[in-house]
Amino acid sequence: MQQAPLSPFIDRLMGNPYLLLVLCNLFWGGNVVVSRAGPGNIDPYALTLLRWVGALVVLLPFVAAPLRRDWPTIRRYWPLYLFYGAVGYATFNVLLYVAGYFTSGVNIAIDQVAINIFVMLFNFLLFRQRVKWLQLLGVAITIVGVVLTATHGNPARLLSLDINFGDFLVLCAALAYAVYSIALRWRPAIAWTSFLFASFTGALLASLVFAATAGGGLVHLGVTLPAITPLGWLLAGYAVLFPSLLSQLFYARGLELIGANRASLFINLIPLFGAIGAVLLLHEQLQPFHLIAGALIVAGIGLAEWSARR
Repeated sequence: MQQAPLSPFIDRLMGNPYLLLVLCNLFWGGNVVVSRAGPGNIDPYALTLLRWVGALVVLLPFVAAPLRRDWPTIRRYWPLYLFYGAVGYATFNVLLYVAGYFTSGVNIAIDQVAINIFVMLFNFLLFRQRVKWLQLLGVAITIVGVVLTATHGNPARLLSLDINFGDFLVLCAALAYAVYSIALRWRPAIAWTSFLFASFTGALLASLVFAATAGGGLVHLGVTLPAITPLGWLLAGYAVLFPSLLSQLFYARGLELIGANRASLFINLIPLFGAIGAVLLLHEQLQPFHLIAGALIVAGIGLAEWSARR
């Protein structure tokens, strides 16, 4: 039988862990652009709901066989899968999409570095995972960078708890994703597609709850929720195909090829790609505090990772 024209390309792509992980985090970084471009084009709760409905519909034709095989496990642990979807997917993303009304895309990108800080903190508090003093120093430097970003270059605002509301929402999203990341250690061993389908279902249910309860919250804050524009539909389509499906597939394959420790390093590309996308596509301006914060964050993460791998 003649090989499909795209088969050699796909085979090479799926065998290159570095390209897979770069593309994966590029698509996740693009979600920052979606967050900031959404206001005026699509309601954040509608965007979240459409994202998981679309992801389930696209995934369905590919999951029938593994889902039948894994169904007993999914049925046994269904609260865990719903938790993964509700916290790691729906809560994380709806907070990002609402944050787009109140802060810049560059800030949304940089603030997500807090995920690494929260994960390290949870690992230490819950599992007594050893942390070296150089790691702590790296985390401290990174925290300074995040604080600089969240206070828009004026750390003194922290003393009066005067943090930009949008940046606060992104930090809450980072906390939610860190909880999801820690909870993955209890993920039952099933096919990755089955896991995505079960957790996407949890995300869809949580999105329905958010739309029914918090959907009017932005109106009370003086924000007018628009009808979906053509650009809004494009943003929803991007969110379905790239960060929801392709990124998850590419990350899972990259993890399989080079292991979790090395693959996790690439996640630090999300703030970089997100900030670049905000500048190039949304025409945002980099402020001096962004550059200082970025340098501190890169230095802190580099020091922490170097210490951990010694």
